[in-house]
Amino acid sequence: MRKSLSLFLLVFFFVKLGVHAQQNPKREFRGAWIQCVNNQFQGLGRDRMQETLTYQLDELQRTGINTIIFQVRAEGDALYPSAYEPWSRFLTGRQGVAPAPYWDPLAWMIQEAHKRGMELHAWINPFRAKTKGTPALTSPYYNAHPDRFFEYDGLWIFDPAIPENRDYICFIVQDIISRYDVDGLHIDDYFYPYPVAGLPIPDSHSYQRYGQGQNIQDWRRQNVNTFMKQLSQTIRQTKPWVKFSVSPFGIYRNQKSDPAGSRTNGLQNYDDLYADILLWVREGWVDLNIPQIYWQIGHPAADYEELIRWWNEHAPQRPLIVGQDVERTVKYAATDGSGATQTLQKYNLQRRMPNVAGSCQWYAKACVDNPQGYATTLRQTFHSTIALQPEMPWIDKKAPRKVRGIKLLWTQDGPILMWRVPRRNKKEMQTARKYVVYRFAKGQQQDLGNPANIHAITTQPFLKLNYEGGKQQWTYVVTALDRLQNESKGKKKTIRL
Repeated sequence: MRKSLSLFLLVFFFVKLGVHAQQNPKREFRGAWIQCVNNQFQGLGRDRMQETLTYQLDELQRTGINTIIFQVRAEGDALYPSAYEPWSRFLTGRQGVAPAPYWDPLAWMIQEAHKRGMELHAWINPFRAKTKGTPALTSPYYNAHPDRFFEYDGLWIFDPAIPENRDYICFIVQDIISRYDVDGLHIDDYFYPYPVAGLPIPDSHSYQRYGQGQNIQDWRRQNVNTFMKQLSQTIRQTKPWVKFSVSPFGIYRNQKSDPAGSRTNGLQNYDDLYADILLWVREGWVDLNIPQIYWQIGHPAADYEELIRWWNEHAPQRPLIVGQDVERTVKYAATDGSGATQTLQKYNLQRRMPNVAGSCQWYAKACVDNPQGYATTLRQTFHSTIALQPEMPWIDKKAPRKVRGIKLLWTQDGPILMWRVPRRNKKEMQTARKYVVYRFAKGQQQDLGNPANIHAITTQPFLKLNYEGGKQQWTYVVTALDRLQNESKGKKKTIRL
């Protein structure tokens, strides 16, 4: 009886700590937003900015992050050389002024992210043309067509109703993804502007011209829907493997507006921002849905648990990624009385949702700073194994061919596992881009579905191994990944190290 009681207390103790008995998922989106609008780069110059970003990327890699969402267009500007839009003031301090020494932050970030095995998604704000802190616009498009914009609460907005604006933004996206090897294109939560009490949107002229008798709210939603469909098609036609993601405000609709809405009481995507997220998910216009569920568990107006359950139920057609507010998560205590922060509680809840395919950290530096051990918890528990990206069979589901001729080569620097790349595939999407190396001890079940067995992921057709005195027998299995991380069959080699 005493032994049974002790076992019960041990199990209870581990459950309270949130320690997982189940394995981590093999595929999971683990992202982090790196923003420019907080002025963290303004005036740093090339060398200090690269030092700052190098440190952040190294720490994020240690934390298991596999996707960087990097803000490159905050207000009709660019953190990359553009023939169409001015250099961002968030980079140089003044819009239109090029960095000195001259460099390309987007190209550099792609290189550094890929070097660390991470994806790099270019993040743009589609409709915002000027924030309150920008004194003057140097955009050639704005200066040529000021009538295509409206002012709202100190912001200048590309009017979503005007077809030429939608065409222009899609053209900018096409320029980005055709010139850069980005893995994704990301837009945030700004469509029509966040409402200010007593301040109507000044789009009556556009409504008179394009409204065609529609209800103005439905008309605004249609304008955004038209843009989202067009942008999705632009990405697919330019580079079909580039993923399209959106990070909407965390509430779609409240129950008081729609019986199917969430039990919340806050700003609404559908009614206030004219963003019909569920339609975009159902129609397949987006590949990743990343709602900003930034509130704490138990928030009186927007409870985290209510919202994650609501999105899980209502948006299953595309991978659901939870936008996590790092600082708010550690600010509030868990509701289970453990005295811990809400980190374990939130992630345990997230892992129980069948349609949730990962999380994204708001914001990268907050995660890097590791407040109250937030990043440590990810490293030790929820990101303790390597994760591949979620599959996207609606884009492509055909795996690359398997690797060939795996062998062990002994060199002065030690043993190197080598293999030949798969036979050439004429289709870009089935071309091998990375390799997964699994390792199994003698007698161990060779389970490729368990990420604990992943020894490494590499972009090269070889991997340096550690010599262990020749007494340990290992079986290595190598698979190939394509751009969407479809995985080939494995090729194995048993060796002694």
